[in-house]
Amino acid sequence: MNISDRIFEKMSEMKMTQKEFSEKTGILQSTISEWKKRHTNPSADKIMVICSVLEVSPEWLLSGTDTKEGYRNRMDWFVINRDSEIGQIIEAYSKMDPKLKQRLLGYLQALSESEKMGEK
Repeated sequence: MNISDRIFEKMSEMKMTQKEFSEKTGILQSTISEWKKRHTNPSADKIMVICSVLEVSPEWLLSGTDTKEGYRNRMDWFVINRDSEIGQIIEAYSKMDPKLKQRLLGYLQALSESEKMGEK
């Protein structure tokens, strides 16, 4: 079984149409159809977004096996749209001076701890 076979298997399991998959990944429907017709695989730059949408690990998508338990495990990475609120935060953070980054992380940690203690 190749990568595209696993993609279509997982889409079927999730009851996801090619149109829905296209909308969620930003990959053209015609490209997805080509994978199915020709049994070709997606380009490397599409792997992470595909994994995110299908909720699978890259190991599972590429090889059919996973080193962790199951393939619906917590991912060690995120795929985030740059135009989203989180994407904008990441963009701003990446441009910050290292000292300012440390300060911001300190604020986030303090806010997280105060929220745990019920001090909103």
